Amino acid sequence: MAKGSEVFFPFKDNYFPLYLAPMARFTDFGFRALCKEQGADILITEFVMADAIIHGNETAWSRFEFDQKQRPIGVQIFGSSPDLMGEAAAIIEDRIQPDFIDINFGCPADKVTCKDAGSSLLRNLKKLGAVAAAVVKAVPNTAVTAKIRIGWDAQSIIASEAGKILQDVGIRCLTIHGRTKDQGYSGSADWSIISAVHDQLEIPVVGNGDIQTAEDVIRIQSQGHCDGVMIGRAALGYPWLFKEIRHYLNTKEVLEAPKLSERWRVILNYCRESFPSGVKEEQRQCIRGYRPKIASLTKEMIGCKRLRPEIMKLNFFGELIELADIHLAKHEQELEEVCQ
Repeated sequence: MAKGSEVFFPFKDNYFPLYLAPMARFTDFGFRALCKEQGADILITEFVMADAIIHGNETAWSRFEFDQKQRPIGVQIFGSSPDLMGEAAAIIEDRIQPDFIDINFGCPADKVTCKDAGSSLLRNLKKLGAVAAAVVKAVPNTAVTAKIRIGWDAQSIIASEAGKILQDVGIRCLTIHGRTKDQGYSGSADWSIISAVHDQLEIPVVGNGDIQTAEDVIRIQSQGHCDGVMIGRAALGYPWLFKEIRHYLNTKEVLEAPKLSERWRVILNYCRESFPSGVKEEQRQCIRGYRPKIASLTKEMIGCKRLRPEIMKLNFFGELIELADIHLAKHEQELEEVCQ
């Protein structure tokens, strides 16, 4: 149940929101549009370092691109300087007016932690609080949220202490990934810690980690572990998960998995949504940079083991359409016969 005297907007009327996690190199404009179509309630952009925003790096700004159909949407930033983080947040608020700004205190990547940013700040809670307070102060008209991990390592589980600090400085919602920095993405997420922090705070707590199926979310919601969930890696291979979860939460019925033709429709539409504007048509049709993302969307699709190497050879969108047609012609009839 949503908490606090001033409920953060996704949680009004006790709604249980489904977030798409921000993932570097994956949650671009096209993928966010895809997940929104499939039922994701709240989107967050890939993270950008505060310095890049202040220095006017247009490549960095391109990661924040969204349209009105993607609202409500947050943009995620990271950094170690309270002053620079506050300045970057104010620039973002003025230029693009996101629904909220999210602070990344959870990224375990060495290239981030070596800058004393991301999950590195879990070892310096005083500085973590100063960074969050500076951002909150800089954008009085925009909600500020934060994402953390449960700690730096198994000997320093500080999620509860960090959550209280962040709540006290004005953070409106806290997302907790149930692993330590040292774990990276290995091992299992500890939902008991997420649940304990949820029970201690007045602000909403979103849980993240090891959510693979609709059954996982149903169990998490029924046991009251958190006020919403954030889905990351599972969505990369199966964005239809959002629709299946919401359907079950609303109806208590299991939604039939998408047909092969529907999966290809979504994949092709993802490519169309992702093509940049303002460049030559030949460049717009080039899909070389999208091949890993397209391949990930074929996860568990019939014949995917043979399909993925073929995708990694493609250069242009027209070639992908041809491959989709061949794959459909080969397997649709086979699937119909299995279902009969």
